[in-house]
Amino acid sequence: MNQYHPGILANQALAVAAHALETRFAGAHFAFVAGSIMRGQGTIGSDIDMVVIYPRLERAWRESFVEEGFPVEAFVQDPATLDVFLGRDVENGRPVMINMVVEGRIVGAHVKGAAALRARAASLLKAGPAPLNGERLEFLLYQVSDLADDLRGYRDREEMLAIAVTLYPKLVDLMLWGRGHWSGAGKWLPRRLRAVDAALADQLSAAMATAAAGDGAALLALCERELAARGGAVFAGFRRVSDVVGFGAPILA
Repeated sequence: MNQYHPGILANQALAVAAHALETRFAGAHFAFVAGSIMRGQGTIGSDIDMVVIYPRLERAWRESFVEEGFPVEAFVQDPATLDVFLGRDVENGRPVMINMVVEGRIVGAHVKGAAALRARAASLLKAGPAPLNGERLEFLLYQVSDLADDLRGYRDREEMLAIAVTLYPKLVDLMLWGRGHWSGAGKWLPRRLRAVDAALADQLSAAMATAAAGDGAALLALCERELAARGGAVFAGFRRVSDVVGFGAPILA
């Protein structure tokens, strides 16, 4: 698919999304069509993201399918369920649904109300994520502290790589969300970090490369710096109550 001119590919994807809306989602009023293809950055395997809006649903859902050769990820909502997911983005520090609504192009025969939903998402995006504090911050600090400890001393390359890959999203969360910026997931993590602080992104990229080669010293130094900025490593005294509830039955002898 990347053989096409980006503008042509985006227009084709938009037409495909409009057809899918009409044929697969009977009763839906409109959809926001987003993703890398719509931004002119699509590559082979890039999918079409659709936020499909019904006037009312019993339950929101997500489904994946292929339409005219394009992989499609559909997030099926009504205004009430969409607002819940927008709120979750704010609480989780990752504007996944928010960005799809803000950036997406609108298709459908009944687009009344689309502007209001987009305005709501845009206001949340501008306001930024919920503060990273309390138990959520403490747990993230604990996770980074624990993984940073695993970087100390000798590790073979496979183990060092596994530690670094596990640590990476948590450390970037701390770097971004911990500074009041939106974070992300997957490929959006390096993109967001670079947009906020290119020098820090370069440092982390170099540290990950040396960790992949078996040397975790630079990555450990970055962890220690981020932890020190928030009061230091968290281990002794950390306690997190499980959501698993016991019956309180006595232990039999």
